[in-house]
Amino acid sequence: MRIAFVGAGEITVGTAELLIERGHEVIVIEKNPEKIEELSDILDCSFLNGDGSNPAILREVGPDQTDVLFCLADSDQTNLISSLVGRSLGFKRVIPSLEDPEFEGICRELDLTDTILPSRTISRYLADMVEGVDILELSTVIKGEARFFTFTVDKEKGKRVAELDLPDNARVICYYRENRFSLADEETKLRKGDEIVILTHSESIPDLKERWNPTEGNNDES
Repeated sequence: MRIAFVGAGEITVGTAELLIERGHEVIVIEKNPEKIEELSDILDCSFLNGDGSNPAILREVGPDQTDVLFCLADSDQTNLISSLVGRSLGFKRVIPSLEDPEFEGICRELDLTDTILPSRTISRYLADMVEGVDILELSTVIKGEARFFTFTVDKEKGKRVAELDLPDNARVICYYRENRFSLADEETKLRKGDEIVILTHSESIPDLKERWNPTEGNNDES
């Protein structure tokens, strides 16, 4: 695979090292030439000096030939702009990183469904460690063609889960209401703003995305 990074911070370096070790092609976009010179002795990859939010710079990477664009600059605004520009240029998958949780809702509205919040991820990881939760457990259970899909309730408010008319190979398993986790069953009544989590076969993801399109007032993730 071919993976590009906007920004050459600590997370980029660590992730790039792992990907290079696994045989993937890596390109790092960094506007600080001194940083590039420093990392050129550490990372066996390609570097591009420039602003990762600039369309001309991202075009040089080759959107059609790149599988993933990580936007990991030290500015949330830069990452948002880079993500939107990257998506408009046709990158197959765009993954922005944000420090401010306030931007998460905006990312959903913009259909940036792979947004990551490092602080939240680390917090959950540490809390799970304290409680003895195996963070690898989920990855060993969800295998093959199984996928998660989430959407935020809007037009479906007032309906029961049973009334969602999901594909045969899809089930609502839980939901988040005001950031509180709850298991769901067919009689669970939906409220506006609920984040619904569906377990489904990968073949149903396109249909679910088409149904819950953020441009029509809902948000989706896969």
